[in-house]
Amino acid sequence: MAIDVAALRLHFPSLADGTAFFDGPAGTQTPRPVADAIAGTLTGPLSNRGKVTPSELNAENAVSGFRDAYADFLGVPAEGVVHGRSATQLTYDFSRHLAKSWREGDEIVVSRLDHDANVRPWVQAAERAGMTVRWLDIDPETTELDLDSLVLTERTRLVAVTAASNVLGTKPPIRRIADLAHDAGALVFVDGVHYAAHALVDVPALGADFFVCSPYKFLGPHCGVLGASPALLETVEPDKLMPSPDTVPERFEFGTLPYEMLAGATAAVDFLAALDPGSGGARRERLANSMNSLHEHENALRARLEKGLGDAVTVHCKAADRTPTVLMSLGGREREAQRRLAERNVVAPVGSFYAYEVFAALKLEDPALRVGLAPYTSTDDVDRLLDGLSTFG
Repeated sequence: MAIDVAALRLHFPSLADGTAFFDGPAGTQTPRPVADAIAGTLTGPLSNRGKVTPSELNAENAVSGFRDAYADFLGVPAEGVVHGRSATQLTYDFSRHLAKSWREGDEIVVSRLDHDANVRPWVQAAERAGMTVRWLDIDPETTELDLDSLVLTERTRLVAVTAASNVLGTKPPIRRIADLAHDAGALVFVDGVHYAAHALVDVPALGADFFVCSPYKFLGPHCGVLGASPALLETVEPDKLMPSPDTVPERFEFGTLPYEMLAGATAAVDFLAALDPGSGGARRERLANSMNSLHEHENALRARLEKGLGDAVTVHCKAADRTPTVLMSLGGREREAQRRLAERNVVAPVGSFYAYEVFAALKLEDPALRVGLAPYTSTDDVDRLLDGLSTFG
């Protein structure tokens, strides 16, 4: 079924003034059910986790509800769901956890398509261990990864790669990369922050050993989530406090969990599962139907957007398989365009968006203007954006 965008938008207080938001890749707007879940949990009653009082049980239920929701969202067991402050924090944490077993002369592979959050933590950890860093390059003609540049040896310990570029939208063949890495005996760490907002995630099908995402990119609060096999997590030994739990996944979650954020992140999954009102069955099944409907909605809008762009705009996204994200240049007038659009209540940010390696590899000028589509984006939003950009023709 098609998404009823008009009905959907009524759940977002921030849309009431008519602002058109195209900054979803940096963080989406928040629907009221997510905010209500946060406020309801925070105002309690609420205590630290336990099994005795209602306030303790509320905290316990927030944690278990979160793990169950992201088990459905990611396609992993609930015991394989780890909460973090952000995807960046989780990646830094796991770079340190995994690097404890790395040795001088070992190798890692990182990608020039990635957000720096899935590059620098690994490069820094590898440099400290005296390892070799190899690079997966971008083909500038297609803005896709050049798999001929993927060098794997018996010393390769990890391949870090994005499931979708946060600026180009390019979706690499993750399963193919993962199979090659596993054949070489390497682990695969996938940054799914941008991908998870636009596709049904299936961590085992992707071949990812570790997969990180950020609920605030898909209507939730600001936090991060890592999904992995519990058996794999059992092999990873973090530094931690002596009295803190040694069970998986709690051993990776330092300090008291933000129960209200967990409840909000759970509400975001439930909201996504209800995007397609015709969906039925278990939550995972409803998510699959909703994400399929969302894919059709966003791709139709992307086609409308790209068809309407004038000659003054240079679009840098060329991959055949990509998210509804468009990175463009306007001959040095990007900041002027941002200001003019803002005067029309259209939010379209400019910058390099932490995609340092992408901009360097493609020799792109910084800043560029990025347009990202979201579930609440309407045809009117797109037309207003195009109207604003038409003044640069």
